[in-house]
Amino acid sequence: MSGASVFRSAQPSRPVEPELPVIPTALVEVDVVRKWRDGLPGAVAVHEGESGPDLDAAAERFDVTPAVLQAVGASAAAGTVRPLPLSSGGVGWAIGVGSGASHEWRTAGASVARAVRDRLAGAVESEDETGDLGEASDADYLQVRLPAEPDEELLTELTLGLALGGYRFKVTNDTSPPRLRKVLLVAPEDADVEPMRETVRRASELAAATSLARDLANAPSNVKDPAWLTGTGAALAEPLPNLTATVRDEKWLAENGFGGILAVGGGSSRPPRLLELNHHPAAATGPHLVLVGKGITFDTGGISLKPADGMHLMRTDMAGGGAVIGALLAVARLGLPVKVTGLVPSAENHVSGSAYRPGDVVRHYGGKTTEVGNTDAEGRMVMADALAYAADKLEPDVLLDVATLTGAMKVALGLRTGGVFATDEDLADRITRAGHSAGETWWRMPLLEDHADAVKGDLSDVKQTPAGPGGVTAALFLREFTAGLPWAHLDIAGPARAESDYSEVVTGATGFAARTLVNLIASMQG
Repeated sequence: MSGASVFRSAQPSRPVEPELPVIPTALVEVDVVRKWRDGLPGAVAVHEGESGPDLDAAAERFDVTPAVLQAVGASAAAGTVRPLPLSSGGVGWAIGVGSGASHEWRTAGASVARAVRDRLAGAVESEDETGDLGEASDADYLQVRLPAEPDEELLTELTLGLALGGYRFKVTNDTSPPRLRKVLLVAPEDADVEPMRETVRRASELAAATSLARDLANAPSNVKDPAWLTGTGAALAEPLPNLTATVRDEKWLAENGFGGILAVGGGSSRPPRLLELNHHPAAATGPHLVLVGKGITFDTGGISLKPADGMHLMRTDMAGGGAVIGALLAVARLGLPVKVTGLVPSAENHVSGSAYRPGDVVRHYGGKTTEVGNTDAEGRMVMADALAYAADKLEPDVLLDVATLTGAMKVALGLRTGGVFATDEDLADRITRAGHSAGETWWRMPLLEDHADAVKGDLSDVKQTPAGPGGVTAALFLREFTAGLPWAHLDIAGPARAESDYSEVVTGATGFAARTLVNLIASMQG
């Protein structure tokens, strides 16, 4: 044999993991100013008048004739965006806002953000080979005229649309295209802009919570394992005031009896984790709220294997956990004086010789046992451990969990509405109101006591997949681990993902529930 050495790895090689975009994604900065700035691209609303779109008012603000708006197809339909050339040589945007309702301004803001994004991308394609539009180019700024007497709701909705409508997450080796960086909301003459700026600042934090939840859910699962998800959440929490993070590994989980998380994660070579985020400001008032977010970083269904069609979307099966992480970070940045703890039990539900099986009996944290009926009902297994741990160790006044839990909810409520199950009337009302003010829709679902006995087990204390309506029985199963505390379960299986763009939502992970959680927490200030 020649003197050449042959080196062999002791471990099987793993595929090279792609480099992800920077997380969190940079969003549009929105501010309120007093004056319109000549030379900057600007957007003016087109309202629905008594006999059609009010083009006269929009044309006057652009200093053009109504015929110009007619020529470009300007419309009052909410979300309609039309560019038009201005005498200054710049570009204007006529944006339809319908009747001017707040939610229509959210749609309009999102649509113009996407239009500007696409225009910038097109400009790059026509530039030289560098594709460089220059630092702080006027092209990546936009100004929007506000209506007379804009209220807080309108400012919030418009800011959400502008900040989130142009969101994109793409794993690529290409140079990042230019983006819309700043939007100036031009206030009515003599308006007090400081309260308006505070409203916009808070709305921007709501958008940031949503965007981070999208980032985490969109990240591909060859990168996003339980260690990555919980570690990323902890790293983002580290610099924020009054927020601490702890990540528990599989050894700690075993020592403390987290049988549900360990069972679900047992089939993967990438072990489970539990992230705990504590926001405990010294001046906290009101109840202690504990949020539990499902953190399944990929779900094959386990031995009860899912169909191949659509399985790629299971990288978003930790959307509930992403919403909890995004909400806790926003609460800390806003400095809300509320004691909140976030728990994200995280596992990868995989198929292997060590995977848990239908028919197994699993002992959860605290000792309660579950007979497994279907390994694809894994979310409730990890959530049960976290809920039981919260009730036992964290002294919560209120428990809430959020999860992409059941396909039954997609059938019941479609893809744009989340389901609310609650043991407490006030909590259920707070959630739906918090969602409404955040532009997220919820529907109260019944905890039908007629099906409570179906959850009781024969071989174990409870059954994982009892007979009956799937969304209801899943909620009743989780209730078994809440120790009788005021509790709500949010099922976001439908609205956590989108198949197309609409309003501020973009295709892929939506970040649904993050904004609702922030508003809910804010409502609990003493």
